[in-house]
Order: sequence, then C-alpha cells, then structure tokens
Amino acid sequence: MFYGDLAEVKSEIHIPDVEPAAFLVLLKYMYSDEIDLEADTVLATLYAAKKYIVPALAKACVTFLETSLEAKNACVLLSQSRLFEEPELTQRCWEVIDAQAEMALRSEGFCEIDRQTLEIIVTREALNTKEAVVFEAVLNWAEAECKRQGLPITPHNKRHVLGRALYLVRIPTMTLEEFANGAAQSDILTLEETHNIFLWYTAANKPLLDFPLTKRKGLAPQRCHRFQSSAYRSNQWRYRGRCDSIQFAVDRRVFIAGLGLYGSSSGKAEYSVKIELKRLGMVLAQNLTKFVSDGSSNTFPVWFEHPVQVEQDTFYTASAVLDGSELSYFGQEGMTEVQCGKVAFQFQCSSDSTNGTGVQGGQIPELIFYA
Repeated sequence: MFYGDLAEVKSEIHIPDVEPAAFLVLLKYMYSDEIDLEADTVLATLYAAKKYIVPALAKACVTFLETSLEAKNACVLLSQSRLFEEPELTQRCWEVIDAQAEMALRSEGFCEIDRQTLEIIVTREALNTKEAVVFEAVLNWAEAECKRQGLPITPHNKRHVLGRALYLVRIPTMTLEEFANGAAQSDILTLEETHNIFLWYTAANKPLLDFPLTKRKGLAPQRCHRFQSSAYRSNQWRYRGRCDSIQFAVDRRVFIAGLGLYGSSSGKAEYSVKIELKRLGMVLAQNLTKFVSDGSSNTFPVWFEHPVQVEQDTFYTASAVLDGSELSYFGQEGMTEVQCGKVAFQFQCSSDSTNGTGVQGGQIPELIFYA
C-alpha cells in the first residue's frame, strides 16, 4: 500500500474495514513486537492480522480466544473461527458447545450467529442436550434474525428466515409431553405438520415426516476412578453430615458433569446429598439432591445441573455432604495420578475435608466428565 509498484498515490489512505483500536494493536506489534490484546477488540485484531498476513499476531489472537472461550461466547467464536479458517479454534469451540450445549444454545451469542453456522450447530450429532432446548434456541435465533432484517416478528417470517434450518431440528425425538407443551404451541409449525407429528407419536400407521427421526448421540460421560479397591467395615465409613472433599487438577480442559459416590454397606438406602465444585474458594457449581444406593460397592452418579468447564493445571475442590444411612463403602489404595483416556488427573488432599477423605482413601471415588 505504501511502497513499490502498487503503492497508493493518495496522501491519505482510508481503511474502512478495520477498526481503529485493532489497527493500533497491529501497528504497535509491527513497530515494537508487543502484543496488547483485549476481549472487545481481539476479533477485529484477528481480522486485521489475517488481512495483512501477520501470522504471529493472528496466532496470539487465537490463543487469547481459546483461553477466554466459554459457553456464552462459544457459538459466536465458532462462527468467527469458520470465517477466519482457524481449525484448532473451531475444534475448541465444538468441545464447549457439545459438553455445555444447553448453556451455549441459551446464550445471547447464539442469536448473533449466521444462518450457515446455525445449520451446522443444529445438525451436530454430539450436542449434549434435549431436543426441546434446540427447538427453543432456533426460535430465539429466528426472532433475532427477523429484527436484523427489519421484518415483523410473525410465525410466517420466522419460518421464512429459518428456511431449511427448521427441518434440521429433530422434533420427533422429543417426548410427547415436550412436543405438546412446546413445539406444538409455537405457531411456527403448520397445522398439518403438528397433526402429523401427533399421529407419529400415537398411531400404529405412522405418517411420513420432514424432520429427522433419530435421536442425537450426545456425549458419553467418562469416569475417572481414583481408588484401586473399595471396602466396608462394621465401624466405618460413616456418613454423618460432614464434608468429604478432594482436590484435583487436569492437564487439559474438561467439563465436570458430576461425582460418583459410594452408598450404604448395609442394604438399600436413600441419601440426601449436596455436591459442590469450587476453585480458589469460589463455588462454581452445586446441587442438592437425593440418590438411592442398592447395598453394593458400585458408585452412584450425582450430577451438577450443567457441566462445569475446568481449565488445565489449576486445582479445583470437589465436595460432598451426605445424610442418610451412616455406614457406607469407602475407597482404598488411592492414586495421586490417574490417566483417563487423553486426560491426566492429579489428586491432593483438601483442607475442606472434615470426614477423613484424602488421596489414599475415603469417599468421592469418581469424577464424571466430558472431554
């Protein structure tokens, strides 16, 4: 633009497609080798770095985006990573969207994506959520798209802006109750479509539908088991409303979905349980629920409401407080490090533990996660 045979002849060159703040970051890097990125301008900076072929700055932008990636911005970043042809960032976005699908689809960012990205997300086999959530997200997107196009928000216009995307939602895989209370009353389906779907649920002679009929596979949860054996004795281990706790770290980003817990060693029993996940003393997730154990030494899953994103090389604290049948199984021969597929877990004792659980033995035998 400035030198050589193709240099601009004007004294002042307008660059309308790059934001001033992003251009300043580019100039600063070119002159001083310093990279100064901020969340508000990093995408615009990535665009500038790609346009002017500055790969080191582009790589720094992608790394910054990967570290700031979470459910609420994953769909927007997926859209941008496809635009900028950044396959590694795309893969990271999919990891978050698959594992935390409900949170990602209900985020404001989901309504900002382009239609092609919408279609790619809605066709995704690994989305780990109910189809009713997918349908609701698609309607929210359609409403936002009507506003962007200056169209009145009507069922007809929503169908128009969605086009074929509507027929990518796997409506027949909802439960009959979910369909009747949601999609059937949304006014976006025609009377004939609604009628045929109801018949598909209930009639022996099922009509042909324009919607996919097979349920999404979702994600299979993985389990990190930290004990090599379990046992019970007549005078221990007792659950008595005290806290069992353990600290752990991972060597790559994972999503903790719940804890596997031991149950009663003296027959079938119901427990009230509060599970918690903390980082640096701050509660990231908790759930107060019940579960029934069958008297065996099996572990019993207790889930958080949503999977929690856990970053690498940082210690987190998993805790459980149980009330119910006092005598329970407990773990022995605990391991400091456990390799689970591609993920290495590291364990250490937690000062929150007031019931005797530690690395070598005790409770919280399993972490349930997606990776």
